[in-house]
Amino acid sequence: MDAGFAERRGIRHAILFTAAGAVEGGYAVLAEVKGLNEECGIFGIWGHKDAAHVAYYGLHSLQHRGQEGAGIVVNDGKRLTRHRGLGLVAEVFTKDTLDGLKGTAAIGHVRYSTMGKNELENVQPLLFHFENDSLALCHNGHLVNARTLRRELEELGSIFQTSSDTEVMAHLIKRTPRSGVETLKRTFNKIKGGFSYILFTQNEMIAARDPNGIRPLSLGLLGKSYVITSETCALDIIGASFVRDVRPGEMIVINDKGMKSEMFSPETSLAVCSMEYIYFARPDSDIAGVNVHKARKNMGKILALESSVQADVVTAVPDSGVSAAIGFAETAGIPYEMGLIKSRYVARTFIQPSQELREQGVRMKLSSVRGVVAGKIVVIVDDSIVRGTTMKRIVRLLREAGAAAVHVRISSPQLRYPCFYGIDIQTKGELISFAHSVDEICAIIGANSLAFLSVEGLVNAIGIQAERGCRGLCMASFNGDYPTDLHDHKEEVRDKLGRG
Repeated sequence: MDAGFAERRGIRHAILFTAAGAVEGGYAVLAEVKGLNEECGIFGIWGHKDAAHVAYYGLHSLQHRGQEGAGIVVNDGKRLTRHRGLGLVAEVFTKDTLDGLKGTAAIGHVRYSTMGKNELENVQPLLFHFENDSLALCHNGHLVNARTLRRELEELGSIFQTSSDTEVMAHLIKRTPRSGVETLKRTFNKIKGGFSYILFTQNEMIAARDPNGIRPLSLGLLGKSYVITSETCALDIIGASFVRDVRPGEMIVINDKGMKSEMFSPETSLAVCSMEYIYFARPDSDIAGVNVHKARKNMGKILALESSVQADVVTAVPDSGVSAAIGFAETAGIPYEMGLIKSRYVARTFIQPSQELREQGVRMKLSSVRGVVAGKIVVIVDDSIVRGTTMKRIVRLLREAGAAAVHVRISSPQLRYPCFYGIDIQTKGELISFAHSVDEICAIIGANSLAFLSVEGLVNAIGIQAERGCRGLCMASFNGDYPTDLHDHKEEVRDKLGRG
């Protein structure tokens, strides 16, 4: 992945660089460059004596969805108690911390910020204490009408404590007439975009998924304890059984009496984010009944059929390019080899005094296996290209290791359009494919050839087909077909993309 192959997959300490670095205190800083990053992962459990510990393991399995901060709120039936911090799950929580979080229910969150600064106040779950009750909530995704709602709420007297769009939900709940389930239904109908929520009171846990099902959310059982999680891999980690996906437009209410389902929106149309399959989700997760590893492997197989090439070896950009590379190699009949090695023990940023040392930092993060690629025609498979800077370095690494030729194959279509549903690419300037043709990108990265998976190939690889007016998959980043009204972002799309 362009400029993002380390901050994904739970690796927080990664060197990701700008071409020229930055200047700070007279030194060149090897600044982190974001590739594609998802907003976060959420987890909840109700009715378990070790709820905080279970939530910890659940969040650990979702670490790939966010590495900036983590938090857990527990419920002992009388009060809600929170612990949160900046950093990885294992850095934020210790055994003593978890032992101090007493309660039989817990919700948790790992965060990457697409809306709001990376500050402690924005780390979720957010917790609010009122005169007669308390409310905690955590959120995965992005609200496309958050700015409008926030402005309206502030005009009504609301005072916001964070810059996160998640806080909008809490203010809406307190200002919405009626009570209980009806309040939540009306509130969920006011927010727009791609979202999954878990809310917490002293009496119940509520989960909800947007009417298009853009962001994933699953329901499971651990013994008699209900579990809600962004990905099914968290269920496997804690030994829970998968029950079903939370439906688009559905709200699930869980308390000591059991679980009940309510549809807060009658107008639903499935449009699962295709980037979950390409890049975000763990390979061992299932989304909408489709295993992520199998989908990625299918992408590689179809890519090999669409853009075959004569080569000696196929290798992958670790980690999320591996499944597609295996599929490509199998279909093409070319041996798959480990041609690139990623170090998992590199500090997050480096301050170095020279360009020579900055280049050394790149080699510390990712190195080629000379014995595999020297003298060989190499196919390098990755899941996407965002800006092209990191792929350019990878091609150069392979050539320096003696590769006779480097053919780049990408197991997704070209990223041409911004995303407004929880991916941190919201401007055309971040997308090399917006302004350049495939041939031009090939020349920029220095490859012998370059090919992307077709839109049709991606749809067929995942296997979720459009039917009865549903898109099945959200492909907006590839074709500009957004499944919702963009509300606050309409002018941005019109100005940046020249669309009416």
